[in-house]
Amino acid sequence: MQIAITGSSGFIGAALVRRAVEQGHEVIALVRETSRRDHIEDLVSRFVVGTHDEPHTRAALLEGTDVVVHNSFDWPAMKDFSRHVQGNLVGSLDFLKESGDRHFIYMSSIAVHHFMHDRWEGVIDESHPGRPGNDYGALKAAVEAHMWSANASTGQAVTAIRPCGVYGIDPRSNRSIGWPFIERIRRGEPFERKGGGKFVHVDDVAAATIAAVGNPAASPAVYNLVDCYARWSDWAHVIANRLGVELDIDDSSPSAPKNMFETSATVRDLGVSLDRGFDGITRHIDEMIALGA
Repeated sequence: MQIAITGSSGFIGAALVRRAVEQGHEVIALVRETSRRDHIEDLVSRFVVGTHDEPHTRAALLEGTDVVVHNSFDWPAMKDFSRHVQGNLVGSLDFLKESGDRHFIYMSSIAVHHFMHDRWEGVIDESHPGRPGNDYGALKAAVEAHMWSANASTGQAVTAIRPCGVYGIDPRSNRSIGWPFIERIRRGEPFERKGGGKFVHVDDVAAATIAAVGNPAASPAVYNLVDCYARWSDWAHVIANRLGVELDIDDSSPSAPKNMFETSATVRDLGVSLDRGFDGITRHIDEMIALGA
C-alpha cells in the first residue's frame, strides 16, 4: 500500500518509515523544510515539504495514498496555546476530514490518561476513559474523539496508537532517552532524579503501527504500547555499572507503579509482544555507550 506518514524524519517517524518499507509498503513522507532527510532518503518514494496544518501540503501528501499515519506534532507551538490549538488540533482534525475513506492511524499517547480511579484496581485497558493531565494529553484525547466520530458517522477506518515513554537511538543520538544521564554519571555527579516511567522501544511502536495497516481487527481500535516500568535510578545503576563509576544514587522512589496498562489487544491484533522488559533498556544503554555517549 501507499502510506502517507507525517513527522517522518523524526525519532518515531524514521522507525515508521523503515518498518513500512520492510513490510512491502511505499512511503510518501511529510517533512519540514528544515528537516534532516538523509537517514530515510533511500526508503521514501516521494517527499512532501511543509506542515500538516497547511491545506495545500495535506492535499499533496494524500494524493495517491491508501493509508495515513499521522505522527507529526509541533512541539514549539506548545508555548503558545492558540498556535497549539490551531496547528496541532485544528490541523489534525482537518487532516482527518480530508483523508476521506483512507485508514487514519494516529500516533496518540498514553498521556490521554492521568487521573485513574482506584476502582479500576491498577490495570488500565483501552476501554477506560481518558482523563488527561496536561494540554498535550488533552490534544491527543480530542483527536481520538473525532476519530471515533468519523468511524461512527462515515465508517472510516481509524486506529489510535498510544505509546508511553519511547526509547531507542534517535537519529540525533544525543536526544535519545538516557543520553544526558550517561554524561552526568561519567562525571561522577550524584544522581538524585526521582520517579520513573513506563517505557516501550521505538521499534515496537513502529511494528505495532504498521501492523495496523490493512488489518481489519485494527479499526475502530486503540492500542496501549507499554512494555515495562523503571525508575530513573534503575537506569542510573546500569549506567554506573557499565562505566565503572561509583556514585550516590537516590533509590527512594517506589520500585513499582500504582497503575499499569493492559496490552493484550496489541499482542492479539498486531502481533507485537511488548516483552523486552528492563533488559531492553539495558541493551539501549549499551548502544548509547557504544555510540560515544
